Amino acid sequence: MCGIAGTIGAGRPDPELVRRMCDVIAHRGPDGFGLHTDEHAALGMRRLAIIDVAGGQQPVRNEDGSVVAVFNGEIYNYRELRAELTGRGHRLTSDGDSECLVHLYEEHGDDLVHRLRGMFAFAIWDVRRRRLLLGRDRVGKKPLYWRSSADRTISFASELKSLLCDPGLTRRLDLTALHHYLTYQYVPAPWSMFEGVRKLPPGHLLVWQDGAVEVRRYWRLDCTPREVRDEREAAAELRERLLDAVRIRMVSERPIGAFLSGGVDSSAVVAAMAQLSTAPVKTFSIGFTEDRYDERPYARVVAERYATEHHELVATPSSIGLLPTLTWQFDEPFADSSAIPSLLVARMSREHVTVVLNGDGGDEAFGGYHRYSILRLLGRVPTLGSAPLLRTVGPALARRGARGTPVHRLGRVLELLGEPTVDRYARIVSIFGDDQKYDLYTDELRAHLAGVDSHELLREAYRSSRATDHVGRVIDADINTYLPGDLLPKVDITTMAASLEARSPLLDHELLEWAGHLPTRLKVRSGTRKYLLKRALEPWLPAEILHRPKKGFSVPLGRWLRGELRDLVWDVLTDHTTRERGLFRPEAVTALLERHMRGDDLGYRLWALLQFELWHRRFLDEPHQALAPVDAPAPPSGSSGLLARS
Repeated sequence: MCGIAGTIGAGRPDPELVRRMCDVIAHRGPDGFGLHTDEHAALGMRRLAIIDVAGGQQPVRNEDGSVVAVFNGEIYNYRELRAELTGRGHRLTSDGDSECLVHLYEEHGDDLVHRLRGMFAFAIWDVRRRRLLLGRDRVGKKPLYWRSSADRTISFASELKSLLCDPGLTRRLDLTALHHYLTYQYVPAPWSMFEGVRKLPPGHLLVWQDGAVEVRRYWRLDCTPREVRDEREAAAELRERLLDAVRIRMVSERPIGAFLSGGVDSSAVVAAMAQLSTAPVKTFSIGFTEDRYDERPYARVVAERYATEHHELVATPSSIGLLPTLTWQFDEPFADSSAIPSLLVARMSREHVTVVLNGDGGDEAFGGYHRYSILRLLGRVPTLGSAPLLRTVGPALARRGARGTPVHRLGRVLELLGEPTVDRYARIVSIFGDDQKYDLYTDELRAHLAGVDSHELLREAYRSSRATDHVGRVIDADINTYLPGDLLPKVDITTMAASLEARSPLLDHELLEWAGHLPTRLKVRSGTRKYLLKRALEPWLPAEILHRPKKGFSVPLGRWLRGELRDLVWDVLTDHTTRERGLFRPEAVTALLERHMRGDDLGYRLWALLQFELWHRRFLDEPHQALAPVDAPAPPSGSSGLLARS
């Protein structure tokens, strides 16, 4: 596991620039630094040593040095690849996975990516051909940013802040990215919040040669349903596939543990780890003082069943002290508030282990979100867009109820009845709708964004799916949008901020491809979501875990913003700095604040605006300070400050 960076061009690049690009992401790799330079390329990396701790340095090279690579991630089938490569006459000098890349490139060229089972972002420099190949894993576990310059130079890095080390990068806000961010609470690929900087999307390759850039897709999940005749056999096969995915992710020379929320997915991973381990599994949970958000009791059930070495933390509103750190780590505004507990649990885990397994991907692979049940039900109801009741009562109920409450859900359902089917999905996942955004924007911003439709990203993902029913297409769209845009960056950034490696067995591409072919009826059936997964886990987990209501991993944002964080959000969103940006109408922002304080649940929108403003101040208003690390130290154990140990 590493952080990588580099620059390629017609002339000799500045190795000191690449060194600075790596230094600013040293948290991704505290165990070492490596650099390759030649007439046209400089490739650097920071290493977090997990496998082949003693000998796995990078950059890696082939026998004659004509192919050089830097790599971030883990290749779980590296032993099989090493055996194949040595059998074909290649000489490998280390015992790890990174060196496989250069020899696979010699054998297979760009198609090497199809041989990799794992999470990865890599750069391969073909010295003779003066050709750079960038690649990112299938679902987007590991990030990769890039930019090309007018002088035909290309730069890349694991984090956007590395690219900001280049004084030649003009820092300008990408207004289209802002528009998308306010819809989704994250900046979707290929955009970044800086003009001229792009994310390489998951499952894509980028080729640079002689200043020309080509980006192409190499993988897309096939969700064509296949008939399943025997559910018991399918459940048994699912258990075996899960055990295999967990087994290959337990290979490590450093201590390993697991995040345990008490939900089905993380509990399944812990159950599999316990069956494969000879020692107690180390598990880590975080909770809240509010019962509605606190899942620690369920995590304890699983921890006790499998006799794990269990650790817990409690997040309180004082955790807001982490915001400067999160703003700096994410490089872009990111409005998923569960980034706060994610960073807390990562820091706690790093005190005990270097690697954690998690349950990411279970909801997307097996149909776990509430919206799938809602959309399945609504799919049987015709569009009723002209009904006045839907246009008035629905939004009113949705505003009155706290997010996730029955009143809120009823209001959202009434709203959705007035939409075409794909737009129902888009409305469910949006933080701000189009009308709400344009009401917020100044006249200048409205004019600039006229004709930009953020929902088209979802429509395209929905249309291009091979699933044959509405809910199956939505699940596929989530795998291509929400998963790599929100969930995976959240976990990657918060764990790497703590120099902790996170691995996701449920996102193993072989398991994911198998699950992709399951018919929707085995994912969402009547009122049961993740139907087949739960059936498969019946021998492993008690009914109180398998069939409890889904809470989700979130913070009590609405209450916090009316209580302990009220002054913060008012001060930041109404001071002169914010009001004079010329992006949002001050009276519209104030109206949102007032409505929320009166009881309407607008916490997610306010949080998105707050995160954007904090990011803008850090990265655009004070660019000379943007690259200086920020940290909020944890108080001593038992303190009532930032962390409260349970």
